[in-house]
Amino acid sequence: MEESDSTPKSLMENLLGLLRVRVKRGVNLAVRDVRSSDPYVVIKMYRQKLKTRVIKKDVNPEWNEDLTLSVINPNHKVKLTVYDHDTFSKDDKMGDAEFDILPFIEALKMNLTGLANGTVVTRIQPSKHNCLVDESCITYSNGKVVQDMILRLQNVECGEVEIQLQWIDLPGSKGI
Repeated sequence: MEESDSTPKSLMENLLGLLRVRVKRGVNLAVRDVRSSDPYVVIKMYRQKLKTRVIKKDVNPEWNEDLTLSVINPNHKVKLTVYDHDTFSKDDKMGDAEFDILPFIEALKMNLTGLANGTVVTRIQPSKHNCLVDESCITYSNGKVVQDMILRLQNVECGEVEIQLQWIDLPGSKGI
């Protein structure tokens, strides 16, 4: 019996590459315990879910942690949620934000090389359609294209999370 076209391809055939999300820090996060919070970040895209470590009693935590997502479709949005770790009860949500990776992927497709370090490739302005606090720049830095973002958390009284996107090409993947 021959295989039909509906047979799912291997992940590598569909994989564009890896998106490394560096969760840098949280700024002015909401207080969910008595005087502070024990925040951690969960990043979700498609069926993937990754999380940072918990930082105890800090509403301005410095994670500087890399979380790596497999990208199959550049139109999938990435959802970032901050939680307060609680020992004896369900962890409290401390806001969330979504971001688009399409502008970043489009910048990668330009196949830039040899630009001066720090050259701005694209600027994305904050709007009601994104969670950006400030202009987000996609820059050419140390031979790589990176995007820095400060995301304003939604569904919460205050808080921002700083992240940076970086791309990892995988040998054997479809590529962008």
